[in-house]
Formats: sequence, structure tokens, C-alpha cells
Amino acid sequence: MNVRTTREVFEDHLDLAQRGDLETDIERNFAQDCVLLTGYGVFRGHQGVREAAELLDNQLGKVQYIYSNRLWHEEVAFLEWSAESGRACIEDGADSYWVRDGLIRVMTIHYTVREKAPGEYDTGG
Repeated sequence: MNVRTTREVFEDHLDLAQRGDLETDIERNFAQDCVLLTGYGVFRGHQGVREAAELLDNQLGKVQYIYSNRLWHEEVAFLEWSAESGRACIEDGADSYWVRDGLIRVMTIHYTVREKAPGEYDTGG
């Protein structure tokens, strides 16, 4: 069986995240004993991935991500990203990944949520 490259795992993860398909992403791309290091704490294993995703969802709601910079080299990948919802935005997202044997083993996640002022809310008009 061929092991996927860091780039393949990274791109698959980003595509699934953009589509909001968390469970497929977890099963295909994250090691069962993965570790996520974030400004909100340490999250472990598949349940930890779910908890970190739920935290972000609670902060922003469903959004489309803008991936502004994607880099990878051997077992490491790096992503700069932003996102916006009707109530808040993230302009400084930065994630790093350690991928081994076709799975994300360690991920670091940094972002700052900025709540929108009342005049900034999207009114849909």
C-alpha cells in the first residue's frame, strides 16, 4: 500500500475542512493519537480534533476559509488562513502540521477571533 505524501494529506485536509466534512477528515487524515497544540489548550486524539473544530465553529459559525499561503517540505506543512462570518472574523490564522506515514501526527493552530462591531454585521442586503 502506498503511503500518501505530506502534500496529499495536507491538500485533502484543506479540501475536507472547506467542505465541512469533519468526520471524513478525521478518519482519513489524522492519526488516532494525534496532538493539537493551540492557544486554547492541548487537544488529543480524534475526539480532540472534534473539540477543537467545535470551538472554532462556536466562535464563528459555518464559514468559508481563505487559504492565503500553503507550504510543505518533507514531513512538515504550514498554512496561513482567514475566515469571516456575520458576527466575527479571523485574519491571522496560522497552522502547522507534522505528517508521518500518511497521517497528521501533530498540528499547531493559532488564530485571533475579532468580534464585529454592530455596523460591520452582514445584513444580507
